[in-house]
This record gives sequence, C-alpha cells and structure tokens, in this order.
Amino acid sequence: MGKLDGRTALVTGSTSGIGRAVAVRLAAEGAHVIVSGRDSGRGQAVVRTIRDAGGRADFAAADLATAHDARALADAALGLADGRVDILVNNAGVFPATSTLGLDEATYAHVMDVNVRGPVFLTQALLPSMLDRGDGVIINMGSWVAQVGFIGGALYSASKATLEQLTRGWASEFGSRGIRVNAIAPGVIVSDPEAPEAARRHRMVENSPAGHAGRVEDIAHAAAYLASDEAAYVHGTTLVVDGGVLATRPGPRPN
Repeated sequence: MGKLDGRTALVTGSTSGIGRAVAVRLAAEGAHVIVSGRDSGRGQAVVRTIRDAGGRADFAAADLATAHDARALADAALGLADGRVDILVNNAGVFPATSTLGLDEATYAHVMDVNVRGPVFLTQALLPSMLDRGDGVIINMGSWVAQVGFIGGALYSASKATLEQLTRGWASEFGSRGIRVNAIAPGVIVSDPEAPEAARRHRMVENSPAGHAGRVEDIAHAAAYLASDEAAYVHGTTLVVDGGVLATRPGPRPN
C-alpha cells in the first residue's frame, strides 16, 4: 500500500531532472502518473521506468508556453486519467541565465510564459474538476533564489517568487473548498552525480549545514509528503529543501 494509491498525478516538466524524480516517486507511492514534457522520447523512457517498476504511467506532450498549451495538456491528462487528476505538480520551468542589461523581450516573455503563465492556466483548467469533488492537491515548484538576490538570474528569481506568492493566494482562495496548495523551494540540486558541474554545485554550498548540494530524490521526497494525507493540515506553505542555506546565511553566488 502506497500513500497515493488510487490517485492520479500530473507532473509537468517530468522528462528529466527534478520532475522525473518526482514522477517516479509518486508512482512508487501508488499514483497513476501523467508524465509531461516537450521531448516525447525522454517522456516515454520515464513511463517505461515507472511501468517496469510495477507502477502506472502515461505520457502527454506539452510545451506550456501559452494558455492554449496549458488547457490542451489539462484535457489530455484528464483523458488519460478517466477525467480525474488528483495531484498537479507545476514543475516545468526555464532558466536562461541573462543579465538585466542584456535582457530582451523574447527572453522575458519566454521565462514568464513557461514559469508563470503555464502554471496559472493549467491550474485554472484542472481546478473545476477538483472543486467538483472537493478534493485536490497542487504543488508548485519554487526555488531558493526566490528569496535571495541572484546575479544573472533576477528574472528567473522573480518568476519563482511569483509562483510562491500564487501558492499563498490559491491556498487562501481554494483551501476551504478542499484544495491544498503548497510549494517546494529546492536549493542547489545535482541531477546527475557524474556530470561535470556536480562538483561545482557541491562547492557552492559546502559551508551550508548539509555541507553539499541536494539530490533530485530529496525534492521528490518532499513532493510525496505534500501530495499525501500526511500533509493534510499543510496549506499555503513553501517547503524549503536547500540543506539549510537560506536559514543560516545569504544565498550562495553561482561562482
């Protein structure tokens, strides 16, 4: 018996990295997971991984750059899930490193479209069925940089801060109607321990209480908790999973 038996979860941006780890973990807890992303090949690989482990999963392609994309994904997910999505994880996001002076309108629009517009309209599209049942969980993926200044990432930081504020607003708006809305703020995370940048990421936070960067599984554990009934009394919070960086000193600089 898993914590999420009988439930369906849609995880955006789940063809790699944190999203993939979240999808695999929720499936391990018994959820039927709708894997979503732009790359069909990688998405189908995640589906196979889940199915090979005895879980249930399907793939729905999505870009999430427009409200139309978000609504189309909602329709596809509901079709794959027999009309019921119990858990939405708004994980998809983009992070083009750019200075404010070098920022152009196209980059601005892309970051805000994917990181904010997509979650807003996907949530809007799935809320009616959740409200009809009086039950649902929404988890937004924020970031530690939403709470500190970050050189080269001011726009990304602002988009994640917006998502965390939407978390509080949605919790206020829909909590009394059975919908729990929370966020996770990952710290410096290593997706691939063998990748060249892994050592650099560990050095970025070597003076933190944890002493090293986090794993994608650390974020997946947090998502499984917030999605489950164990977090039934948790509303409108941002669960910081950063090894203690924000609680003990200013955020690390990228170099």
